[in-house]
Parts: sequence; structure tokens; C-alpha cells
Amino acid sequence: MDTVAKAGIPLWFKLAYSAFCAVLVPTYLMAYGPTNFLYFCDVALLTTLAAVWLESPLLASAPAVGILLPQALWVVDFLGTAAGVPLTGMTSYMFDAKLPLFTRGLSFFHFWLPFVLAWLVWRLGYDRRAFAVWTVGAWALLSVCYFLMPPPPAAGNLPVNINYVFGLSDAAAQSFMPGTAWFALLLIGLPLVIFYPTHRLLLRYAGRTPMLATVSTRA
Repeated sequence: MDTVAKAGIPLWFKLAYSAFCAVLVPTYLMAYGPTNFLYFCDVALLTTLAAVWLESPLLASAPAVGILLPQALWVVDFLGTAAGVPLTGMTSYMFDAKLPLFTRGLSFFHFWLPFVLAWLVWRLGYDRRAFAVWTVGAWALLSVCYFLMPPPPAAGNLPVNINYVFGLSDAAAQSFMPGTAWFALLLIGLPLVIFYPTHRLLLRYAGRTPMLATVSTRA
């Protein structure tokens, strides 16, 4: 008897995740336009789709570095808002009855995606290149959003202030520092405050070795 180490993602999960994306992508395209997919969370969602099918540690690790901490805040705020004690108000739209329930249901991926990424990294292993890959990708996305995408205020359903490149509010650009200083703060602060600490946590607790499923084969 020989043992063969094999790590994999179950087919049912691949199909379920793909089905969700197959519904979300055209719905968001029609409702918000293609620029909506410049948001970090949407990039992470689609990168994870590739990670699931390719079973790539790097493609799972990179979005984990980028969104685990911010999406954890989303989860906490959602639970707090549901309990009547919102933390930041960032998930208040999820409880707005004027918005279609179907659309809000799709947006619930912000809640479960960080748990999916944590599971994928545990199963496939953490790739230490993820910090550099996500940081460079984030710089590119932020640059596109700052130089090419519209600032607030919002006009219709088209996204503005994507990834908060003009401030924390979609109603108006921040005014307590020059816009270029805010942009530079994001370029430096996100890797230092969010990406690198997440990278260190994943290195420590997820390691770099895939979870192994041992199967027996005859010699």
C-alpha cells in the first residue's frame, strides 16, 4: 500500500460557488455597470472563483490578505445592525426595505466570503507571495479608481468613490486633507494596517502546507 497526499475542493462546492457568480455577475452588470467590479470585494469574489476551480493556493491567499479584516468588520456591523446596535452603519442598506430583497441577498456574499476564503486557505495552504500580489493589484485598482472613476456625489446607480479613494463618504469627497494626500495615505496605509497584518496572521495560523487528504492506493 502506498499513500498519496491529495488536497482538493469538493465538486459540489465548485458548482454552487459558480452558480452564485453566474447569477450575481449579470445582475450587477445590469444594475450598476462594469465599474462595480473594481471594488476590492468584487475582485476578491471573482478571484476566489478562479481559486476554487484551479485549486490555487496563491489565488485563494491573495484575496484573503486583502479582504479578511475589512469583511470581518462588515460581518460585525451586520450582526450589530441586526441587533439594533450598528457599529459603523456600513451595512444599513442590507436592512433598507426600499431596496429589492433579491439584490440585498446577493450582497450577503460580503458576510460569507471571508469564511470561504479562510476555509480555502486552510485547505489549500497559504502562499506567502499573496501579500505582494494583492498589494500590487490593490495599487493598480486604487489608481484606476482615483484617476479614472467618478468622485462623489452619486448619480444614479453608477458606482462613485470606488474603494473610498475620495474619502469615507459617497455623499461628498473628504475635505480635511488634499485629495492626493488621501490617495497616498491609502496606498501606504492599506498594506501597512490591513494587508501585512493579515499576511502575518495567515503565515502563523494557516502555514504554507496544504491540508492533506490521504488516500490509499495499491502498489
